[in-house]
Amino acid sequence: MLEPRASEAIARLVTSVLSVKPLVEGLAVPVRVVPVASDTTDASETRSTRWWSGLERLLGRIARQAGVTGLSLSRNVAVEDLQVFERVISDRLALADVANAIAALPEELPAQADRVIATTVADGFDAFFGKDTIVSYDGVPLNVYSAGPGDEAVVLVPACGMPAALAEAWMRFLARDRRVLAWESRGLFGAAEQDGDCAVDITAQTADLFAVMDHYAVSSAHVVGLCGGAVIALAAAADQPARISSLSLWHGAYQFGGGSPRTRFQNDLIELMTIAAHSRAAARSVQTAFCQVALTTTPAETAHFVLYPYTNPELFYRYCRLNGSLATTDVEQYLTKVQQPTLVVTSEDDETAHPQGSKQVADGLPNGRLRVEAHGDHSSLFHADTTLMQVAVDFIGQQGHRPDRGFASIDCPRFV
Repeated sequence: MLEPRASEAIARLVTSVLSVKPLVEGLAVPVRVVPVASDTTDASETRSTRWWSGLERLLGRIARQAGVTGLSLSRNVAVEDLQVFERVISDRLALADVANAIAALPEELPAQADRVIATTVADGFDAFFGKDTIVSYDGVPLNVYSAGPGDEAVVLVPACGMPAALAEAWMRFLARDRRVLAWESRGLFGAAEQDGDCAVDITAQTADLFAVMDHYAVSSAHVVGLCGGAVIALAAAADQPARISSLSLWHGAYQFGGGSPRTRFQNDLIELMTIAAHSRAAARSVQTAFCQVALTTTPAETAHFVLYPYTNPELFYRYCRLNGSLATTDVEQYLTKVQQPTLVVTSEDDETAHPQGSKQVADGLPNGRLRVEAHGDHSSLFHADTTLMQVAVDFIGQQGHRPDRGFASIDCPRFV
């Protein structure tokens, strides 16, 4: 019989293993992991053979049920000897916490442990949102997700090149009352095995949004665009306005033909992506430097997701082509065409995407409204509390109950 503390520790480990699945799939296996504790990086403490064997059996059992291949528990490897991505994964798993919570792992796990594992896997991101693979207009496969009740649909456009699970908190929150659709960027996430280059321009990425809607037989939807997804959302609303009921754009990074200030991060990012997108050889030459930039700017809470496109040169090359296309798309061409009610959100201290870009987007939209938070950036968007998510839900709710689809009033402070 497992104690509640042990059951909770096993469930947490299952959740962590599921969350590192994209990162593991991008790496050459085996991926070494060591038993790091969440409050320390010291894995040097002497452990018994039984302790190691029990932890190894538990990790293997969970990995098999979670569909994660390649994790290898290493007994004689120090934390400092791990590769960068192995360290990120070890920190995320925090295996020492699990082993410490289960005083003596039995030779055979009790049936209760298997039930905990199965239940947690069944409630994981892929299972909850019914992960499927479809083919877009040009034959490129896309991982797609859908969950939630009712006829009113919301399409969430995740950050470019990131696992959709990075936005899991947003998707689950939105799916309480509405049907939520999402997908992962073309050319990545299983599609990288395809030879050659696929289309990466804004037209192709916008077509993917409508391919997802068509797959789920959704004729119209509200669209929530996060980070680079905000550019795709704008382009989609301009291209097929009858299918987009409203937009909410969160911390978008925008390019304007007439000019707009950019943060130092934006300038450095665009410069590196331009180099890497030139060729696969160029991508290999700057991958390490780019990865170091990502490591120093990414909080531990999201590192296992955000680092996915940096795991190998091919993914990195494809990511830079995709993201570089969005970063250099002139959004001014869309603004007067987007008549839908649009909420544009940024913060005063976003050092990733300059807040002035959001101001220009909101000012250029006929039915745009700007909300500026005192603090926040791209990273905080994904691990904050539900306050901002409720803002999105309230905005969508107001639009959904207006027959004329006109702009509904919402308390959004203007940019100053």
